[in-house]
Amino acid sequence: MQTKLPEAIVATTKGRRAEQILRSCVHCGFCNATCPTYELLGDELDGPRGRIYLIKEMLEAQKVESVTVTHLDRCLTCRACETTCPSGVEYSQLLEIARDYVSSNYRRDLLDRLKRLWLIRTVPYKRRFRRWAQLGRAMRWFLPKRLREMLPVASTVEALQATPPVSPSVAASSVLLLNGCVQQVTTPQVNAALRELLAARGIAVVELAEEGCCGALELHLGKEPGALATMRNLLDTLAPRLDEVDAVISTASGCGITLKDYPRLLKDDATHGKLARRLGDKLLDVGEYLLSLDLSWRKQDEVLAVALHQPCTLQHGQKLGDEARQLLQNAGYDLVAVRDEHSCCGSAGTYSLLQAKLSSQLRDRKISCLESGQPDVIATSNVGCHTHLAVAASVPVVHWIELLR
Repeated sequence: MQTKLPEAIVATTKGRRAEQILRSCVHCGFCNATCPTYELLGDELDGPRGRIYLIKEMLEAQKVESVTVTHLDRCLTCRACETTCPSGVEYSQLLEIARDYVSSNYRRDLLDRLKRLWLIRTVPYKRRFRRWAQLGRAMRWFLPKRLREMLPVASTVEALQATPPVSPSVAASSVLLLNGCVQQVTTPQVNAALRELLAARGIAVVELAEEGCCGALELHLGKEPGALATMRNLLDTLAPRLDEVDAVISTASGCGITLKDYPRLLKDDATHGKLARRLGDKLLDVGEYLLSLDLSWRKQDEVLAVALHQPCTLQHGQKLGDEARQLLQNAGYDLVAVRDEHSCCGSAGTYSLLQAKLSSQLRDRKISCLESGQPDVIATSNVGCHTHLAVAASVPVVHWIELLR
């Protein structure tokens, strides 16, 4: 793709990176075939190719039009287009640059600004978020449907647990378990199940009460300076313990993909860039870690059928997913076929609140795919997808870790 970005843009690190990504696009349109919003709306501007053109025009004109903001806001950042793209266009990085540019050069309407401010000031802070969740539960029937749906759903996993593993040949080790900000409030049973599983194998679990947000929320809302500050704070918290543990584990793939991106995001930071690389050397998704332990399992008397949901942040972002599948199969579960496994469920962090209609449509379509094989339970790998699917599915939705308890 040819570009004519102004010198003022190209003179910046972000501008040069944007130009590089734009020029790597050959506008073939293969990306549209797997884009959830393009499939749903059929609008060229709601597909990656159209959005790339909008970003190019915005940066060349150095002007943000409302139509550009509308179509960029509708993007889920699911990265399915990156999996599909034959040219290796790093679309998510381009969108990151574009959203930061929009945030600095466009004034949204009052309601939109208030929503985004509430999200940034509340969700990453577990105490504040817990208080809001408690208030929401108390006033549940007075809330709008979308907010009512976002309230935490109680786990129904107790009757669905597999028999614990036996005779593991695992050397004593220790891990730093990240709890996340949202997951501590909405689905704390996930890490509780993992702690129990690891403790039974003599693996010490280190957790930090002062652990903060990973910065994903601010980054996705185009607030990069705030996101980077949040990332630095988390690195400072984790740094004293990094040399003491064998691995750092995340059970939320949405947090995991952001954490694994720290070395890129902080590469120009002399101090925290080094810390980011140290974290990256030890950071693993929980599926990667558990599969490396080579555990043995007792087979169950009654085999449960599981529909495995692979979050976009896992399959398209981290390029993982088979680990959970293999672990569940090893534990004796029957994994049913799922249509359109690549497609997004519509959660996408704050998307389910800021783009409620599209999010619900994508969720209903995803549940239809997940339930087509008549599973006993749906298992996922990310807290946002977990709570998003749970309010509409006709079978229990759990994190797959809960099934290995």
